[in-house]
Amino acid sequence: MTTGRRSVDPAALARTRARHPEAVAEAAARRVRRPLLGDEGRLLIVAADHPARGALAVGERRFAMANRTDLLERLCLALSRPGVDGVLASADVLDDLLLLGALDNKVVMGSMNRGGLAGSAFELDDRFTGHTPEDLRRRRFDAGKLLLRIDRDDPASLTTLDAAARAVAAMAELRLPVFVEPFLSHRVDGRLCNDLSTEAVTTAIAVASGLAGSSAYTWLKVPVTDEPYGTARALEAATLPAVLLGGDVHGQRPQETYERWCKALELPTVQGLVVGRSLLYPADDDVAAAVDTAAALLR
Repeated sequence: MTTGRRSVDPAALARTRARHPEAVAEAAARRVRRPLLGDEGRLLIVAADHPARGALAVGERRFAMANRTDLLERLCLALSRPGVDGVLASADVLDDLLLLGALDNKVVMGSMNRGGLAGSAFELDDRFTGHTPEDLRRRRFDAGKLLLRIDRDDPASLTTLDAAARAVAAMAELRLPVFVEPFLSHRVDGRLCNDLSTEAVTTAIAVASGLAGSSAYTWLKVPVTDEPYGTARALEAATLPAVLLGGDVHGQRPQETYERWCKALELPTVQGLVVGRSLLYPADDDVAAAVDTAAALLR
């Protein structure tokens, strides 16, 4: 990995958690905040909420994200790079980053529903087992994110849809931005797959945009579609601000991925990128270079 990686001491973190658990709340209270959008009006958020849903794989490496010290070191390196605005993660990761002092002047986005464990029979009953809207307000975090996967053949999707609508309403009441990541999904040989066709992404965006009694604080977190110009057509379904998600792009050539992001970033409602595994675990393991390349796309 790139030189300049910060060393994280897991024993020190555990000692603080064991002896001074109040240190997390104290670190959150003194964190220096910033606006969601900076002067450039663009966002680059590094995502690291995958482990809380049991999704530990990156490409062929099944447990790439299972080493928490390694993940934290990668996150600290990514957050130190110019152009990186913040992080999306579950409470345990954000608590560690608070204790490490890595979140000053960064956008902090809490992950809200992590109950749909990867590969489980109940994956689409994606309950809100992470941050609540009140948790985000109390910790002085800047936004929340929820995952909304809809399979027309699985009744559990309705449970998730209802819970997502309630979460969007609660976030709007607190005037906190919420980033909704919608997909139409289906199972193939028992494995849940997201449909990235233009028609499916368009439909998912339309459904997500209509959640709750107010969309004033709703953002969309959307994939780049499989089809040329498909993302542009899909985003015509809403006027909500949007960010592009990265997903697991291993197996794709990095230059092709960056070119697809670059074209999509030109769309009128797209405000930036929320990318995790492809930046934190690039094929060449050069985190700084991957992050810097993504940041350059937003200039």
